[in-house]
Amino acid sequence: MATKKTETPAKGKPAAAKQTPKAAPKGKAAPKQAVKKIGPPVAAPKPRHPRARLAADHGSKEALAKSLAPALARADEDTDAIAARLQTASNRQLLRLATATEAVKKKWGTREKLIAAIGAAQKKSKDKDYLAKLETYSLPQLLELAPHA
Repeated sequence: MATKKTETPAKGKPAAAKQTPKAAPKGKAAPKQAVKKIGPPVAAPKPRHPRARLAADHGSKEALAKSLAPALARADEDTDAIAARLQTASNRQLLRLATATEAVKKKWGTREKLIAAIGAAQKKSKDKDYLAKLETYSLPQLLELAPHA
C-alpha cells in the first residue's frame, strides 16, 4: 500500500496561512464592535462585616450610640444611661436599631406619634392601658406593629 505524504510545516512557522479579515459584501454593513456604555459612576460596594459598615456609615460605635439614645429613650429614661448601655451592644444590634430609628423618623417623626398611629390603626386610641403597654415595647417591636399604609 502506498501512503500519502503530508507536508509538515517548517520550524517556527504556523501550519495555517495568515487569515485576513473578510470585507462585508456590498449593501451590508460591517459588524459593529462592542461599544462600552458610559453611565453614572458605580459606587464602591459597602463593607459586609458589621464593624466595617458601622465605621463607614457612622464613624464609631460611641458616636452611633449617642445618636441613637434620644430616639430610643422613653419619657422617664436618661439618654446618657441608654448611650452607655448601647456601647456594650453588638455592632449588628446597633445597625439594626439605626435602621429602625431612621424608619420611624422618616415616616412618623417620633416614638409617641408612632404609638398614636398604632392605636388609631387598631381602633384602640382611647384605650389607656393598651397605649401604656405599647410604651414598654422596644422601637423595632413597635415598627412591626405599625400600619404599613
